[in-house]
Amino acid sequence: MSPATNHLGIDVGGTKSLGVVVDADARIVRTARHATPHGADAVIDTIVALVDELGPVDTVGVGVAGLVTHDGVLRAAPNLPGIRELAVGDRLRRRLGRDVAVENDATCATVAEWRLGAGDGVPEMLMVALGTGIGGGVVSGGEIRRGRNGFAGEFGHMVIDPHGPPCVCGRRGCWERFASGAGMARLAREAALGGRAARVVDLAGGDAELVRGEHVQTAAREGDADALAVVDEFGRWVALGLANLTNAFDPEVIVVGGGLVSGVDLYREPVERWFAELLYAPEARPHPRLTVARLGEQAGAVGAALLGAGRAD
Repeated sequence: MSPATNHLGIDVGGTKSLGVVVDADARIVRTARHATPHGADAVIDTIVALVDELGPVDTVGVGVAGLVTHDGVLRAAPNLPGIRELAVGDRLRRRLGRDVAVENDATCATVAEWRLGAGDGVPEMLMVALGTGIGGGVVSGGEIRRGRNGFAGEFGHMVIDPHGPPCVCGRRGCWERFASGAGMARLAREAALGGRAARVVDLAGGDAELVRGEHVQTAAREGDADALAVVDEFGRWVALGLANLTNAFDPEVIVVGGGLVSGVDLYREPVERWFAELLYAPEARPHPRLTVARLGEQAGAVGAALLGAGRAD
């Protein structure tokens, strides 16, 4: 980046679209957010509105949840209903009259945490974003790894129980059905239907079907035994996926981010305990350092800005 430049990054998620402008030192100087609408045209309109609101800028990068090709086509997006084969890059270039870098949102978050956050520039790093679903990214050999088609890092859709609950992707038993915010809520609802987790149900207004992850966290912080048991089970599912990823990639660092980081004080101990038990040959190998993302909800947008500015690698 040259000293006089500003770079815009936009993170398009399932519920909100966040834009940030960073300066030459990657410091955030402006932010804006809009609700993410339904429909392809409306999503493009929202991105353009954020560019107009936060401009003028020198470069633009956009991160979108889903399968994003190297040339910026959103092939599938489970959390953006009705959107398939959306040529995000081409449509934005025509609307804005400028080049736009388009990547998967978790890849963007990985770039930000690797360059500016908890990844410390280490050559072997995984990013795992635990939110409504689960996204991720891979750094190996000191480079961001996107895979042949740009789809690397879809960790949430590893099938860990082929007979498990249905996933929004159309299959059953994906990791994110157990280890995401939605997964924590599902575990609590199952406990409630089994006659447990009364305090959690109380916090949800008395209706087990309305239980969410934050109700579990609140009850656990109160010391409720049933809620703590749900947190422990949730930690085991998180650890199972992290152990599988460690077996596959052998990272030095695993950065855990996403919305569930707000509850890390509750589930860090069970995750680390179960991880040590579930990892292949845990006594014969160094364990990766499990650390918490530093950039919070802004990581995806900041990473998109860095990608747009050509500072991904």
